[in-house]
Amino acid sequence: MLVLTRRAGESVMIGDDVVITVLEARGDVIRLGIQAPRDVQVHREEVYRELQEANRAAASPTEDAVHAVARMLEKPDNTAE
Repeated sequence: MLVLTRRAGESVMIGDDVVITVLEARGDVIRLGIQAPRDVQVHREEVYRELQEANRAAASPTEDAVHAVARMLEKPDNTAE
């Protein structure tokens, strides 16, 4: 982890196109401004973690869904003619 000291109005560059600027520091609260291209997602960490969990839950099939697909894929019994 890189640790930097910045004052209000000072910035940090990440790569060539992300700029993080300290807007204000009051006690233990710091306001940051983030400039990034539209295709770069910027989230607070807790929001990012919630999005990851929601995506995982949405992509995980229920046990009933797995059984239903398994039944659909079963071959019909052709021995009884």
